[in-house]
Amino acid sequence: MTPDTLKAACLELNGAEETFPFGPETSVFKVGGKVFALTALDGQPLKVSLKCDPDLALQLREAHPAIVGGWHLNKRHWNTVTLDGSVPEPLVREMIEDSYDLIVAKLPRRQQLILDWQGVGAAGRQR
Repeated sequence: MTPDTLKAACLELNGAEETFPFGPETSVFKVGGKVFALTALDGQPLKVSLKCDPDLALQLREAHPAIVGGWHLNKRHWNTVTLDGSVPEPLVREMIEDSYDLIVAKLPRRQQLILDWQGVGAAGRQR
């Protein structure tokens, strides 16, 4: 995964925005004002930190040496993925979407509906 494809994967999600609260070298991707991904797009090697369900986070770390507890983040809820090609790109994209979903799930229902989030049913109830 290249820096451009990583950025595109984050920004293609409804309502996602790129911000730079820690300076121009760190891209922070947010939805509803909440962080779902952090990366230094110019970093060598390229890495991204993503929110993750705690049980799944441990499984991913056991299965992939390139996935470790979130760097400078709550390691129970965040993973940092080194994008060195050892983690398949479809899995990285799934992890980005899962991180986004974990954040959107905590937003008010009105915001979820505006984002046309898949986790909200047609009647406005969460699935």
